[in-house]
Amino acid sequence: MKEKIIQIVEKLKPEIITSMKKFVSINSVNPRSGGPGEKEMAEWLEDLIKDWSFDSVERYDAKDGIVPYGFRPNIVARIKGSEGKRTIWIITHMDKVPAGDLSLWENDPFDPLEKDGKIFGRGAEDNGASLIASLYAAKAILELKIKPKDNIALAFVSDEETGSDYGIKHLLELGLFNKSDLFIVPDAGEPDGSFIEIAEKSIAWLKITTFGKQAHASRPDIAKNAHRFALKFASQLDEYLNKKYNLENKLFDYPKSSFEPTKKENNVDNVNTIPGTDVVYFDCRILPEYNIEEIFEDITNFANKFSKEYNVEIHVEKLQFEQAAPPTNKDSEIVIKLKSAIKELRNLEPKVGGIGGGTCAAIVRRAGFPAVVWATLDETAHQPNEYVVINNLIEDTKVYTYLMANS
Repeated sequence: MKEKIIQIVEKLKPEIITSMKKFVSINSVNPRSGGPGEKEMAEWLEDLIKDWSFDSVERYDAKDGIVPYGFRPNIVARIKGSEGKRTIWIITHMDKVPAGDLSLWENDPFDPLEKDGKIFGRGAEDNGASLIASLYAAKAILELKIKPKDNIALAFVSDEETGSDYGIKHLLELGLFNKSDLFIVPDAGEPDGSFIEIAEKSIAWLKITTFGKQAHASRPDIAKNAHRFALKFASQLDEYLNKKYNLENKLFDYPKSSFEPTKKENNVDNVNTIPGTDVVYFDCRILPEYNIEEIFEDITNFANKFSKEYNVEIHVEKLQFEQAAPPTNKDSEIVIKLKSAIKELRNLEPKVGGIGGGTCAAIVRRAGFPAVVWATLDETAHQPNEYVVINNLIEDTKVYTYLMANS
């Protein structure tokens, strides 16, 4: 069977590359990051697979007024197993992050470029490569007429990049999953494909607004420069958090908690105005040993103390806020199955560990399901000139096909 799998995937290689480029070409940037959302991507996928002999292809749209069409699409494509007592799920996401500074790209981020054995473009690695690999693994199974013992289901979800309320969380609310089901979320990995993720850190996205008093830049005596105090507060908070919450956990690739100031909102449009309001954001990835509600309370107290000392108002708001789920057991069946497939197809001895998060696997684990994260990636996600290595795309397809066939 192994040789047949290798042969069929190699035969499908031109089609896989074409579909990978099509995924890149579609602007499915998350609407809460200023994009059009996943509707066009979902329609393309449905049209692509409509004649592939899946036992069912269903839509589970989540209502969302932020997009003009009023919903966020989620697709589930199923292959029934010979026994069908449980389902092995492979969950990938259709949404992308924005392209960012276009001057840093060598090509239009939505015009795929094939070069040096790679395909460049936004979403190539996150999460297009794994979506396409899992999709064509299913096609290989169908063309080989292999009947897996377990049901196989591919879930193409929305909204992974901004919290998953309209994606995997929506599917959980609908009760699609059974307690015996197993889950693969191919949304992180290492360049050699040797790393299986079984744990993720807590996530806390914070919006921090500083309120001062606006005035002409020549009159600092009557102003309260919100920008200056926001910079001071962010710097002090950064230092405070990293010094206080300094435990290490070697299960994780970066063994400490991280507290990163990231996004900065525009405050004033002209140089000669002292801003009265300033907004910055922190992305915090926190070890499971800490309770993030307690850390948030600590941050709030720190902000109140700063406000009193400098006579400004600091408001700290939760955005995405997810306490880490218990890790998947390293000896669980889905870990063993994935390890076996990687060893057989890649001749690797995989290691297990944790990442900063956050993928759909953390949400699935929090709901009580065993989930693993694996893919072969160069970690170019969210960067300019994001790419997928074509050979990795093909070899991952073989691993997923083997895993499905031997469920």
